Amino acid sequence: MKSTVIPRSNKHSKGNATVHLVWIPKRRKKVLVGSIAKRLRQIFYGLAQEKDWDIIALEVAPDHIHLFVEHQPDVAINQVVKAFKGRSSCYLRREFPQLKKLPSLWTNSYFYSTAGQVSAEVIEKYINDPHHG
Repeated sequence: MKSTVIPRSNKHSKGNATVHLVWIPKRRKKVLVGSIAKRLRQIFYGLAQEKDWDIIALEVAPDHIHLFVEHQPDVAINQVVKAFKGRSSCYLRREFPQLKKLPSLWTNSYFYSTAGQVSAEVIEKYINDPHHG
């Protein structure tokens, strides 16, 4: 886990792409406990390493996930969510048959909030500053 985010660079851009994600199991069932929660963390960290993403913070609660992740700027947020939800659902349902009682492991929805080094108010103030004249 990283505590600070260093801007990523590629040929044409430089910047931070960090997002706070939250989602829940289908029917908000409290299934993310014990060995399932432990395995879920392993899956997430393995996927992040494979994709060269950095998990800044992760909370696995019995009925929801909080994931704060930094990814490449050219990767869309929905692709990040799809990767984490898709792989974890596939692996967990295969390894823990009791999860097959749910029609799917995760709901289709999720919450996201992008994060950066400065607040929206600071950016707005900078843009509205007359020095750009």
